[in-house]
Amino acid sequence: MSGWARDAAGGAELDLLVVPRSSRTRVAGEHGGRLKIQVAAPPVDGEANAALVAFLAEALGVRRSDVEVAAGEGGRRKRVRVAGVDAARARAALRP
Repeated sequence: MSGWARDAAGGAELDLLVVPRSSRTRVAGEHGGRLKIQVAAPPVDGEANAALVAFLAEALGVRRSDVEVAAGEGGRRKRVRVAGVDAARARAALRP
């Protein structure tokens, strides 16, 4: 079982490693116990975080407002909360 996704109150928490300025936005495997996600957007003015939220919302079938960067907003290592999704569903939808 992947340690990067766990159930939390009302949804799931995901431990992510986000790589901005990639050629495209995609899941790129696991790294150090975190799910690695490459985003095409640069890390300027919150663009990479916005791209991450949009990608996760679409992949998990939830609204963007259900996805929140809970920790690590200014860094590559982030903890993201997703409302209405359990950890098993997140792992299945974001399988590397």
